[in-house]
Amino acid sequence: MRIVIAEDDALLREGLALLLRAEGLDVVATAGTADGVLDAIDTHKPDVAILDVRMPPTHTDEGIVAAVEARRRRPDLAVLVLSAYVEQSFATELLVGGVTGLGYLLKERVGRVEEFLDALNRVASGGTAIDPEVVAQLFTRTRQDTRLERLSPRERDVLALMAEGLGNGAIAERLVVTEGAVHKHIRSIFAKLDLSPADQVDRRVAAVLRYLDDARRRA
Repeated sequence: MRIVIAEDDALLREGLALLLRAEGLDVVATAGTADGVLDAIDTHKPDVAILDVRMPPTHTDEGIVAAVEARRRRPDLAVLVLSAYVEQSFATELLVGGVTGLGYLLKERVGRVEEFLDALNRVASGGTAIDPEVVAQLFTRTRQDTRLERLSPRERDVLALMAEGLGNGAIAERLVVTEGAVHKHIRSIFAKLDLSPADQVDRRVAAVLRYLDDARRRA
C-alpha cells in the first residue's frame, strides 16, 4: 500500500508516517499544504491519500477541497480524511461524490492504532470508514425523512454501523447479536426504504447513500 500524507502539523505528520512505516506500509510522500499533497499524488500515484481537513493558508476547508480534487483527478484513489472534530458540512461535501474507497475519521482515532489501521485498510480495499460520531450526527439530521422514520431504533443502529463500513459479522459483534439477527434487520431496512432486489443495485450501498444524501441536502 503506497500512501501520501497531508498534515500541516509537522509533529503529527511525521508521527503518523513513522506509525505507518512501522506497520510495514509505504509512505511515499508527506506534505504540509493542499497544493503540496496534490503535487505528491500526481507524482507518486499512491493507493491512499490521508489528508487533514484544515490546512494552510486559511486553515478552513483546504483538505476537503484537495480531497475532492484528488478524487476528480484519480477516481480510483482511496482517500482518508482526518478532522479534529465533526464538521458535518465538510463530511457531506466529501461524501456526495460517493463512498467507495472513502474514509472520514476524527483525529482521536489515530491514537487507537488497531482501529485506525483497520479503517485505513478498509478504505484502501475500496470500502468505507466513517467515524461513528459523524454517522450519529448525520443520522440526527435525517430523521425527519419519512422513509427513515419507518426504521426501528435497532434498524437505525444497524444502518449506522453499515455506514461506518462494518460487515455483518462486525455489526453483530458490536451490537452483541447473532449474524442471523443482523441479516433480518438488513432485510427489513431494505423493505422499509423501498429497495427491491429487482433494482439491480447494491442495496447495502443504496441504503447508506439514501440517508447520507438526505444529510447532504439538509447541510
